[in-house]
Amino acid sequence: MKAWKHFCTINHHKNLVMKGCFQVGLYKQGLLHDLSKYTPTEFLVGCKYYQGTMSPNNAERKERGYSTAWLHHKGRNKHHLEYWIDYGVPDQEGPEKGKPKGLMGMKMPIRYVVEMYIDRVAASKNYQKEKYRNDSALKYYNNGKEVHILHDDTRALLELLLEMVALKGEKETNHFIKYELLKGKIPYEKEWLQEYLRKMKQ
Repeated sequence: MKAWKHFCTINHHKNLVMKGCFQVGLYKQGLLHDLSKYTPTEFLVGCKYYQGTMSPNNAERKERGYSTAWLHHKGRNKHHLEYWIDYGVPDQEGPEKGKPKGLMGMKMPIRYVVEMYIDRVAASKNYQKEKYRNDSALKYYNNGKEVHILHDDTRALLELLLEMVALKGEKETNHFIKYELLKGKIPYEKEWLQEYLRKMKQ
């Protein structure tokens, strides 16, 4: 029974993401989204720890101290911020020249930031069901954003999209993504994105 419910859950989520990706013109990403969830490494864990209200990876992590499914998943899906965590490049000049840098978020390509946004909205719909609201994904993000390792520009873009869907809804946000963001009309820079968000919220 858990296996069937988990299968239905991941199928429903994938269909939601596929629909969202198609609406903004990301057809290949919509088709390929989260295919690793159907591999034994991830699917069997999902069946065992299925709860229906949150990711089974959380339950596995609570029991084992880590999630084998998540460790497998995050390294194979470029729409996850964790895929883009790497060691920073040492400065080439100045007082910190040559000094090793720790783990930090690399700047994600725009198309994967968009998929990450769509994924977050879809996950909120999938788990909250009739309780879903336009600000659901934003609230979930804000609840844990202090622990995310993200490039400043990537963080600003993700937050802009989550704020936009909360304020204006999916239709208008998807139109913005398809005809402005993915067309290169929007500077992918923290300062510009934060100013755009400030004006949007006025």
